[in-house]
This record gives sequence, structure tokens and C-alpha cells, in this order.
Amino acid sequence: MRLGLIPFAAVLGLSAASLGLAPNVEGADRRSDVFPLSKVEKGLKGYGLTVFEGTRPDRFDVEVIDVLRNFRPRQDLILVRTTHPRLEVAKIVAGMSGSPIYFGGKMAGAYAYGWSFGAESVAGVTPIESMLSDLDRPLPKVLRGLPLSPLGVARASETGRPNAFADYRSYDVRAHAQALAAKSGQAEPRSELRPIQTPLLFGGASDRIVEEARSLLSPLGLEPLAMGGAAPPGARATEPFVDGGAIGIQLISGDVSALGLGTVTRVEGRKLVAFGHPMMEIGVTALPAAQARVLWFMASVQRSFKVGESLGPRGMLVNDRQASIVVDQEATARTIPVTLNIRGEPGAPHPNWNFRVAHDPFITPAFLGMALGSGIQTTAAERRDVTFRMRSKLKLAGHPEVIIDDLRAGPTGVPDANQLMQSSVVQAVGALFSNPWEDIVVERVDVDVELTFAREVSVLRGVDLLTPEVERGGAVRLRLWIQPHVGPLRSELITVPLPDTFEDQEVKLQIRPGHAVERVRPPPESVDDFLRNLEAISYEPRSVVVSFEVGQSSVVHRGLVAESLPPGAIDRLTTTRNALSPLEFRTMQHKVFPTSDYLIGSGTVSVRVKKRS
Repeated sequence: MRLGLIPFAAVLGLSAASLGLAPNVEGADRRSDVFPLSKVEKGLKGYGLTVFEGTRPDRFDVEVIDVLRNFRPRQDLILVRTTHPRLEVAKIVAGMSGSPIYFGGKMAGAYAYGWSFGAESVAGVTPIESMLSDLDRPLPKVLRGLPLSPLGVARASETGRPNAFADYRSYDVRAHAQALAAKSGQAEPRSELRPIQTPLLFGGASDRIVEEARSLLSPLGLEPLAMGGAAPPGARATEPFVDGGAIGIQLISGDVSALGLGTVTRVEGRKLVAFGHPMMEIGVTALPAAQARVLWFMASVQRSFKVGESLGPRGMLVNDRQASIVVDQEATARTIPVTLNIRGEPGAPHPNWNFRVAHDPFITPAFLGMALGSGIQTTAAERRDVTFRMRSKLKLAGHPEVIIDDLRAGPTGVPDANQLMQSSVVQAVGALFSNPWEDIVVERVDVDVELTFAREVSVLRGVDLLTPEVERGGAVRLRLWIQPHVGPLRSELITVPLPDTFEDQEVKLQIRPGHAVERVRPPPESVDDFLRNLEAISYEPRSVVVSFEVGQSSVVHRGLVAESLPPGAIDRLTTTRNALSPLEFRTMQHKVFPTSDYLIGSGTVSVRVKKRS
């Protein structure tokens, strides 16, 4: 357990996004209902299909302005003017991405690009040949240990990987988002022609959480909006996807939901392509898809957008590429059930929350943090003294359950969204997805929060050394001065025994709260090691730890810690036949003393050990 939620700035094991490929001309030639890009010319008239309201696609007219050659790597773009009463008002609409465009009754591409603050109804159309390349592209059989097939069963990775793994706190979800954005090439809307941002419709989320999502996800090409979008309880999609119909990518569902809304371009058998541009350009993936219903077009000077809702899960996003997203209608994406139970807020109408988060190295920690933040802030929207304890139970397939604790206290109420994104459970989940040993499957996360509306933290104001000189093997008496948040300064006496190895020397004693002192743990060499290290990483928070160096060597070797080794022992552990040399460090002894308070602050004293007479 540790006091406070501490930010860290690194990210582990990020996977690369895909590269653009040449259009699959041969694949387009096999399809007689495809209008080839080579026949598109200025002034050509046709129509598009999209859902303006409900679930039925309706027509809008288009006229070709011209073709922008090599607009993207190995990808051209058809520039069109659109005509429809709603589009005359709304101009370019987020959520229309993927709307199929036809000339002569044959499909030519997908509505996909536009300008922010555009004054005309002018859009960019991704040629269907580029999208068919994505549709025809073979997929790996397994992604992160899970089959890319309907209702797949998890398996562990069969091969080990080199151990280049630090502790869980080296994971940072913001750094992960920035790395994905840098690889995807997505960006905030600017004046040039850009992919139309995907509206990400949040339901059950507070305004502060939506703002947090906007700062995290906008660089990835998503536009978080507080617009509902949740499916009714128990809803299941019953109708097949159709060209021009609405489609959603469900990143989280339940009491908190987030649905990326777009349009189906082309259905072929069990697969379909949509959007006409990437969602986040993360390549092969496994995110839940859903059928959707459009409620309305919201017109805006900056960027109009569709408002919609999920009609229930259907299929799985399996590929996210430069020209399109690919969805397998028959596959089922794994999701993680999460429960949040909050105690200590009398009369709160909604202390219990349930949601399911997509199983993904970035989406899972990001949306877990946002969902926890929304539930906690909604239930306990307090800005007064509070002590906040969060205990999370994390269960991985094939591994024992692990308990992760967070503690925070202060005068400004419950942690905000940014602090919860840096909580121990979010960092641990993100780090586990990036581990170098095996592909993991998170089966569930259960979070219990206990609130006490008092600042149960005192300050260690000072330390008095009552015995400045001691005999060999003697004990040091210290007086701790503790200042509670409310009440007078008080003192506590502790007696620290010293080992008889000290003689005729000064010994420096460090006095710190238990939560600030980490236990000695060997670097993990497996997921099980990592999980063991998560629990009790520091000493009890209601304690004081007195630490001192004893002058002997200790080592960490092959997952074990050996302290206070005799001379020559390390030399015997290090052999020319062993490539894994032991890690040597100076031995520290820690003496633990329980306290009635959670403490902050520290102190240092030096004591003289006499020479044996």
C-alpha cells in the first residue's frame, strides 16, 4: 500500500501500428459491383448512403470535384460535393465516415475526410480499392494469446521473451496514448483535409471524465462527447449489418459506456469494412463492435456529428488500418467485467457500479481509470477532508488473484480523474498487458472504495535522539513528534535495537512512514513473480520504519533475495558459466513500529556506537 497516487512517465512494450499498402486492384476487379478509381472524373454524379435517423440508410447526392492523387501513402482521394437538406446545414458530419459512395450504381468508395469549420459540403472519399485491400488482408490466428475467431478460448504464450521489465509503476497511460498517437499519425483537427474524427459517445460519465477522455483520446482521432449512447440492459443486435448502416465500436459498456459511431461501407459475408479511415490505426486488434441507431444530426460550425446509441453487441473489430476498419460479424470480443462498490457516503443513491471494458493493452487501463473516476466522483462529489482507501482485486486466467491497495488523504475530496488514471490498479493492469513473459487474460476486476470524511493523516514534525551514544549491541531511544491534522502536538517513544556488528562508528538512522519504504523484492522473472511483488510492496501505512545500513552485501539472484552475505559468497555465486550474474546491493535493516496514524514526513539522526572495552 502507498499513500497518494504518484504519477510516473514511461510506458512499456507498445506495439507498432500498421503501414499503408498498395490498393488491391485485383481484388476490386473480381467484384463486378465496384466502380474503379480509374473511371472517376470531374463532374461525375452519383449518390451516397447513410443513416440520417433510425437504422435505415437514406440517399444523398454527390458530384465529383476531382481526384487528389497520392493523397496518402499509396492511396488517392476522391473530392466530392454533397447535396442533401440536412447536409446543407450540417456540412461535414462526424459519424458519416464510411458512408458508401456510388457512381452508376456501383460502389466507388467511402465518405471519410473533411475540413473543420468548413463552409461548404465538400468531403473526401476513400477509394473502395484501398478498403478492399484491408478486407482481403489475412489475419493472424492468435492475437495476444487469444484466437481471432468466434468465442475463442485463452491460452498462454508458448515462448518466453527476454526479461526487460521494470515494476508496475513504470507504466503510464498518458505516455501510452502519446506513443499510439505518434505512430498512428492522427492529430487534432487543423485547417487541412483530415480524417473525420470518430464521435465517441459517452454515457454515464461525468463532465470531468469526458474532458479527461478528450485530452487522452483526441490525438488518436476520437472525439469524446457526453451524449449517452448506451444500449438498453440485455440488448442484443438481431439484424445483420447493411451497406450504409450505422456501426459502433463499444470500448466500455454498462453503467459507464463509450461507443465510437460510424458507418458501414461494404458487407461481404461475415466481414465488413467501415469508416474509410482508421479509428486509431492500431492494426490487428480485437475490440467489441455493435449495431447502432442514429438519433439525430447535430449541426455545428466546427464539426457536426451524429448522435446515436448502441442496439447491442455484434461482431469484433479485427483490423484498424489507414483506409478502413475491418469487422468480423461472427466473432465475439473478450471484455472484462468490473465492479465498483463505494462505502462511507451515507445516502448516496448509486454506491454500486458495474461495467465491462474491452480487453486491450491501451483501452483497458485507460477506460478502467475513467470509469472508476466517473463512479467515484458521481457517488461522492465532495471537496472536503477525506481519507480514501481503494482495494482492487485483480484476477488473471491461470494465475492467483492479487489484491492491490491505494490510500490517499487530503483536504480537496476524493481523487480526481487524473489521479485515478495513475492509481496502482490502473498502472498494474497496463504493465501486465505489456509484460515480457506471456500473453495475459484479465478475467475480472473488483474495486472496493472506503471513504472517511476526516483527514486521518498526521505529520512527523521531528525526531529527538535520546541516546546519542550506545554500547555495542545496544538500543537507541527516539522520541517522535507527531502533529495531527486537528489537535495538539504529541510525542511517541520507540526503542530501536542495533546489531552487535556495529562498533566504534557512527550509524545513520532514517525514520520514515511505512508506506514510503519499499520491501526488498527480487526483479520479477514471470507473471506470477510480478503478481507477488504487487502485494505488500511497502510496509504497513500505519507504521514508522527505522532503516540503517549494516555494511554487509546482499544479492538478488534468480528470483531470490539473499541478505547479509559473508565475505566471498558473492564470488561463489558469480561463475563464468552463468550469464545471469547476481545483482549486488548494500544490506539495509528495517525496524517497524506500529502507529495509530497515517504519517507523512521523515527524519534522520546519527548515533555513536562505542568501541568494545
